[in-house]
Amino acid sequence: MAKHLRKGVTPGPFVEKVIFDRTRISDPDHYAFQIAALRDLSSLPLHDKVTFFVGENGSGKSTLLEAIAIAAGLNAEGGSRNFNFATSASHSDKLHRALRLVRYHRLAPDAWFLRAESLFNVASEIDRLDREPAPTAPLINSYGGKSLHEQSHGEAFISLVAHRFSQGFYLLDEPESALSPQRQLEFLILMHQMVSQASQLIIATHSPMIMSYPDAWIYEFSQDGIERIAFEDTEHFNVTKTFLDNPSRMHRHLFPDVDQ
Repeated sequence: MAKHLRKGVTPGPFVEKVIFDRTRISDPDHYAFQIAALRDLSSLPLHDKVTFFVGENGSGKSTLLEAIAIAAGLNAEGGSRNFNFATSASHSDKLHRALRLVRYHRLAPDAWFLRAESLFNVASEIDRLDREPAPTAPLINSYGGKSLHEQSHGEAFISLVAHRFSQGFYLLDEPESALSPQRQLEFLILMHQMVSQASQLIIATHSPMIMSYPDAWIYEFSQDGIERIAFEDTEHFNVTKTFLDNPSRMHRHLFPDVDQ
């Protein structure tokens, strides 16, 4: 059941749209500015509840999501505004400088950037901070009370979302990589609880189950740019449906040299 809104906090949405200000580009040859989907981007309105970024690997969806997170004051490797650790320099230090977030007159009471591949590093940082002397309760108490390292990847992800996320601006990069199909359904419930608490989410995903959330916009990243499309028009939906409708037929197409 969803928690009540925090007292004294104005609910979201928090970011109306993302502006791509090309006058801020210092290195136009940087790889981020050569991605086809981003080449002609000028602005991208965001849904006041959930916005999905979808597309093939390398299409630019995670690159843009990361840049929005950094522009929002979040750590490139993940975490809240209070996280500032770095284990590598894999993120683009150029694209976020060209972005301007057009905000509503509301400050998000909480914000988080969650990268599937860096959840391990986030868990390590939480444990490190808790080893330092502090006058407050252990940080892990806000994450379910059990080290994320002592849980499976999927359990740690669900624990993080269920216990730490509440009302705020949340950016998630391919959350399905940690989740079984059943856990993805559980994540949809948690998403809905967050939306009910007036949170705003941006999610880059390949999962048809996750992107099926009904009150959302879906932006498809492709060689032709970024286009808003319906769930049923996504390649993810159609390829998955075609396969599940008749796996044998798909197998005959994929493996024509195998007798079936």
